[in-house]
Amino acid sequence: MDDMNGQGSPLGRMTTPTIIMAAIAVIMVLVGYFRGEGEHASGLRSALETTWQTLPLLILAFIVGGMAEALLPREAMAEWIGEESGVRGILIGSVAGGLVPGGPYVSFPVGAILLRSGASVGTMVAFISGWAIYGVSRLPMEVGILGWKLTLIRLGITLLFPPIAGLLAQLLFGGTL
Repeated sequence: MDDMNGQGSPLGRMTTPTIIMAAIAVIMVLVGYFRGEGEHASGLRSALETTWQTLPLLILAFIVGGMAEALLPREAMAEWIGEESGVRGILIGSVAGGLVPGGPYVSFPVGAILLRSGASVGTMVAFISGWAIYGVSRLPMEVGILGWKLTLIRLGITLLFPPIAGLLAQLLFGGTL
């Protein structure tokens, strides 16, 4: 059974989501096939193209995460982002999440590595929230499309959300702060 600290076998954590996604995929391919207009072939081609485009980034993200887990001392990780890190760990998680480039194919594997390395629940919630809200790698596009003013307003208003989310998660589910 999966728990909040990432314990349990990776197979156990992935079995149910994999079965659900496989069922949805098979149903959608069958619907496309039986409609008889070739949607299933078009959808599968699109999926293959997306796979080839994202696979290198995904593999490299796993390598970086695995190497970070192997190279960073567990004691240091616990001190900086573990249960005893308190507010400091939550702030580190918020900033680190905002700095992680790329989409969920990068940020979630990095988050999983942090979780296995002993990150607290508050740090992890702050990390994922920081990635979703700050998104430093997306800022150039945001500024280019929406302008500096709106971008700065959004950042200013949402600046405290990841740390607050991390603090709440730690207080409600982590036990200590």
